[in-house]
Amino acid sequence: MIIVKNFSDEGSCVTVSIVSHGHGIMVESLIRVLLGYSEVGQIILTCNIPETLNIASHERITLVDNGVPKGFGSNHNAAFALCQYPFFCPLNPDIELSENPFPKLLKSASETGAALVAPLIFSRNGSVEDSIRHFPTFRLLLSKVLGNSCGRYPVFLGQPDFYPEWVAGMFLMFRSQAFACLHGFDEKFFLYYEDVDICVRAWKNGMKVLACPSVAVVHDARRESHRSSRYLRWHLASMVRYFWKHWLRLPKPDMGR
Repeated sequence: MIIVKNFSDEGSCVTVSIVSHGHGIMVESLIRVLLGYSEVGQIILTCNIPETLNIASHERITLVDNGVPKGFGSNHNAAFALCQYPFFCPLNPDIELSENPFPKLLKSASETGAALVAPLIFSRNGSVEDSIRHFPTFRLLLSKVLGNSCGRYPVFLGQPDFYPEWVAGMFLMFRSQAFACLHGFDEKFFLYYEDVDICVRAWKNGMKVLACPSVAVVHDARRESHRSSRYLRWHLASMVRYFWKHWLRLPKPDMGR
């Protein structure tokens, strides 16, 4: 259950939530980098499966060990219950940061009043990932199957900020108050489409979703749903839930506001 509470604007601004699924060295490296950023006041690391991590005790780190694995939304919602700062950032463990993204993201959020901001995502091979997209529709899915447009926005590094329909969940920075008002992620999505769903609900509630292509991070994607029948089943189940929940009820965001 997400409880609406007041968040102080003083001091550090961001609570980062990371969920590890045996990511080991990858998570250890990411946390060392995050501790070097003054904007990050709190890091909540959830171990979704048993693992041993070489992470020194630190006043900014909160460790959570799950007795039973949870889904993406459940884990980040549980972490949000511990959030102490005005911005809440669910961050994939396989994100790599070559420079501090938070000053620009916080500045953009302040200037626009956006409820959710996200950077541009690159893959390890240097290509732009499809993390900034139009809402999925049956027409777009059919187009993708036929090898045509898959609904991604044409985005390049350094492009001005703009308002897309949705942004992917590997790096999201919410205003904590907005995340609470949206009641967090829908936990009935176990692993996929939580990001699409919360963006739909944000626009429906008059909140802005902002893409910041002047900020870039790298995603070391594993694309498990392309290789594992279990992940593929989760993906398909989430897709069905998304269309059942939002079909013919998608908002039409005013991209220019």
